[in-house]
Amino acid sequence: MAFEKARGLLTRIQQPLVNRMGGIDPAVLTWISVIFAGLCCWLLATSSRDENGALQLVGALVMLCIAAELDALDGAVARTHGKVSKYGDWLDHTIDRLVDLGLLISIGLNAEWIGLGWLGWAAATMTLLGSYMGTQAQSVGLGRNYGGFSRADRLLTTFIGTLVAAIQAYWGKGDLAIPNSISNLTGIDSLNGLSAILIISLIGGIWTFLTRAISSRKALLLEGE
Repeated sequence: MAFEKARGLLTRIQQPLVNRMGGIDPAVLTWISVIFAGLCCWLLATSSRDENGALQLVGALVMLCIAAELDALDGAVARTHGKVSKYGDWLDHTIDRLVDLGLLISIGLNAEWIGLGWLGWAAATMTLLGSYMGTQAQSVGLGRNYGGFSRADRLLTTFIGTLVAAIQAYWGKGDLAIPNSISNLTGIDSLNGLSAILIISLIGGIWTFLTRAISSRKALLLEGE
């Protein structure tokens, strides 16, 4: 949850811009963010391991930054100008989940970087289950559970991993070898910037699911006493 703590600073920095956006429908910002997120996914799925691929990965970083900023602005505009609505909240969370899954699945589809086809789908599945446990806690009256590996942490991981991959592609650097003991157990024999995103997201998703499930269980059992 390290990156979550930076949200207050980001809010203060962007507030002057938000104050000037009273005439904009927050949902429009949400839908525009989808375009940039989609471009990011395409670049991640098709990037090669050469200088052209490095440029594609840098482009993916730019698209991701724009999408993330628009995603932050839509909620800020809604709150600042009294445009908060149930539809806006539903749309924002739905798009967030689709983007989360799209990024991980897109990386997993890139065979030049990812040797295991199931890794992207596994990371996406556990990410979705972790998010589900947060909303499930809210549905039974416990409030939204934000424990574990947050969306902001995952976006930061994606940014850093993509940057590392871009450097690898530009300089022609190979992957980091994985010890045989781990490789024999997982089938993962090397590590690069993009595969690291999937592995960290997979582990983070498992951790988030368990953390939120356990804390919700404890809270519900205490209510029943």
